[in-house]
Amino acid sequence: MKNIKISALLLVLILTVTLAYAQNNDSIATAKKWVKSRVWAKDLKLKIDPSVNSVEFKRQYEANPALWDKVLKFLGDSKLATLAPGKYPIEGTDAYAMIAAGPPKNIDDVKWESHRKFIDLQYVIAGKVKLGVAAVSSATVTAPYDETRDAANYTVEGKYYEATPEEFFLFFPQDAHRPDIKVDGYDTLRKLVIKVPYQK
Repeated sequence: MKNIKISALLLVLILTVTLAYAQNNDSIATAKKWVKSRVWAKDLKLKIDPSVNSVEFKRQYEANPALWDKVLKFLGDSKLATLAPGKYPIEGTDAYAMIAAGPPKNIDDVKWESHRKFIDLQYVIAGKVKLGVAAVSSATVTAPYDETRDAANYTVEGKYYEATPEEFFLFFPQDAHRPDIKVDGYDTLRKLVIKVPYQK
């Protein structure tokens, strides 16, 4: 009798785990399909980098589509190449954009970071750099979260991607990132970062 109860409990546990796994895979597949459909893009021609967390992007967009539509409209503005470095509010939202220009950085000079209040949308307007991405959950904190900077710093092993004017990246609070790393042959960088309020 005791063995039957244990077997029944194991069966329930296996079924629960299997169902949760299937639901998670279904939500990932649904989110990837949504991203691929580009219903969120409107007139935006840029690609979203495949490394971006599709599930989180879909969740954030659907939590506030009016905000994201304005953010993505700013991203697609043909005047980005001529805007002076500085900070630009995105009309009617708590999001804001920052344009920076200058040389890319040596890898040893770039810290891993993450943010809690804002999502980082990063786009290389001109040039090419490498950037690293890693899960905060696997990182070791080197500087604890500072609310004033909305940032924490880490050490971690991550994956590296090349950022070019063809695609943009999104970094959510669970994403440690290491931006603006020099690629040989590219000595100047013009970059856009849009800070988008994170919906918990």
